[in-house]
Amino acid sequence: MWGLRAAASFLTLAAAALPFAAPVWAQQLPDGQAAAVSVPFQSPVLTINQQRLFEDSAFGKASLTRLEAASRELQAEIRKIESDLEIEERMLTERRAELQPSEFQPLSRAFDDKVEKIREAWSVKDRELKRQRDADQQTFFESAVPLLAELMREMGAVVLIDQSSVILSLDRVDVTQVAIDRLDAVFNAPKAPEVGADPAATAPDAETAPVDGGSAPNTP
Repeated sequence: MWGLRAAASFLTLAAAALPFAAPVWAQQLPDGQAAAVSVPFQSPVLTINQQRLFEDSAFGKASLTRLEAASRELQAEIRKIESDLEIEERMLTERRAELQPSEFQPLSRAFDDKVEKIREAWSVKDRELKRQRDADQQTFFESAVPLLAELMREMGAVVLIDQSSVILSLDRVDVTQVAIDRLDAVFNAPKAPEVGADPAATAPDAETAPVDGGSAPNTP
């Protein structure tokens, strides 16, 4: 899974370059309201669960919902076509007794080619779903980097480590939930409507709201 390791050096440098802040964070939301989150302690090392960070965030949940729906649709398509192919194969087998080998073999090869093309098409669709998941994760983590760097700065951290690489740590150095809360608050905050704009047109959509104001990934 594409994650934060690619941005680890950036996070470390960003946290080290910024001065330590007071142990309270306030993010100015687009509607003018401030959201404050307490930072109860300082630690040079923090841990995070990258999988949970993505899957439990509003962006991640929306991405997984879309991809799971697309996967179920693909599986239903596969079951339907497999049923049709079984019927076609059975009919072809029944005709074998009444056809000469020279007549049957072209029909058999054509059926095999058809099955192979269908299987390849399914493989392409399956790979595309996996590519879309990876693209969603990359978009999410790239957008999360500045916020995580700010969290590190506030907590006096110079290193952020994924929990999968940690042998032993205190629970309090895990900032996964704090990061999820901040990501949801910042990236899913309602945008202020433009002058003369239809209020309904600016309402947030939890299913498609893009991270960091970018375009929503092309997921089913």
